[in-house]
Amino acid sequence: MKLKIILVFSIMLSLNSYAQIKHGLRDDSGRHIIPRGFVVNTNDHVGEVFFNSDDYARMVRMGANTQVIRLELGKLSKFPGGKIDPNYLKKLDTLVDLGKNAGIKTVFKMTVYGVDEFIWEKFWQNKKGEYDTYIDAWKIIWKRYAKAPFVLGYDVVNEPRKLTMDISYENLTNKYLIPLYQKIIDESQKINADKMILFQSVFMNKGEKIDNNQYAEITAPINRKNIIFAPHIYQNNIDFIKRNMDRFDKESDMLNAPILIGEWGFPTFATTDTLIEGNLGQLKYRELYIRTAEVFDRMGVGSIKAWFLGNRTMQNFLPGGPSTWSIFSDKTDAGTVERKYITDVISRPFPQSIAGDIQSFLFNHATRTLNLNIKADNTKGVSKIFIGANRHYPDGFSVILNDDFVMYYNPLKNIGLETYKCPVYGNPSDFIWDANTQKLIILKWPIDNKALNIKIVPGIKNFQ
Repeated sequence: MKLKIILVFSIMLSLNSYAQIKHGLRDDSGRHIIPRGFVVNTNDHVGEVFFNSDDYARMVRMGANTQVIRLELGKLSKFPGGKIDPNYLKKLDTLVDLGKNAGIKTVFKMTVYGVDEFIWEKFWQNKKGEYDTYIDAWKIIWKRYAKAPFVLGYDVVNEPRKLTMDISYENLTNKYLIPLYQKIIDESQKINADKMILFQSVFMNKGEKIDNNQYAEITAPINRKNIIFAPHIYQNNIDFIKRNMDRFDKESDMLNAPILIGEWGFPTFATTDTLIEGNLGQLKYRELYIRTAEVFDRMGVGSIKAWFLGNRTMQNFLPGGPSTWSIFSDKTDAGTVERKYITDVISRPFPQSIAGDIQSFLFNHATRTLNLNIKADNTKGVSKIFIGANRHYPDGFSVILNDDFVMYYNPLKNIGLETYKCPVYGNPSDFIWDANTQKLIILKWPIDNKALNIKIVPGIKNFQ
């Protein structure tokens, strides 16, 4: 099932004065989609990385409905040292299929790893046809997945850099980056007219920031359809999270493109796994991730967390010692030992796909309450809400609709949802708890074309 960009991007009011969030996507049934998931690497600093169906089942049970596969330019291009690798393409096929079988959509993201050297300053000058060589690498992917419905789109340039160029970030963006995006989009849409193109802003040089944001502002439109703004945010100062996201929000308005956070989550240090308190302790990280997640939820943006990896290696790229983006701590390529001080936040409850319009949603970590407001539209099909009861509601949970329809799940019985209170218009059989995927599946909303408040709260028969 293909996903399409939300048709009405700016916040609008319907005839009944129902507002909807402006970020998010629509699938071909018209359901409102919030993408969430992980960056999936094909290698790490030790070597190749491999995944199996169990890894993807684990991903689903952590709330993922989207994966971003990180491509290696050296295995797809004719840049010096690069070579098109047929076995690598088969590996990508496997990852897409594993995602599809688990109900996970795929985005591909191009990195410049695997070539002898990639010099951004020379790339921007394009004196040796570097743009065409780069686009030719993408064409291999575009043609291979043009008719693959579970491939959502392509994040076309990962963290573009200025480095030593004698040019401002704004001029680099306007003179080089945006024209390159336009060229890539035009070439892609000749092959993949319905696929989304994700794009980022320039990653500023180390130590350079604007208002504590290391990603340069985009100030001119791209003027293309089917585009998604996919900024990264690795903010470790709680006071700047909302300010950074507010700036991205203004850029998205100018770009006429919804936001999908392409990467997020400040890296954790080796010492964090052993400390509770302090600047590098787990309590600090949990608060940082919670505050970031709250901003995401209030804005209604999807988000992709780096990385769905084990911890075979750490890097010394930050003061404080060896650190990593991996969400698992065991020393394997695909891990299972969660860094729960961050994964419980990453895997918080949220509306994955809603038949209707999502007006707002927020998971309150203190009360473990998901509050979701929608305008129902049963013509759009089945809705899915990720709950993650195994980690958030070991004491059971209650589902409350408009305060007069109450169902609950008792983990001691493990028999699915039971009904506590049901109005005459309700049908409890339309609500299914899927313990394997940790999702609440709604076949049909009890009311249609009207406002509906859904609450997920901890405990059994907890409706106060």
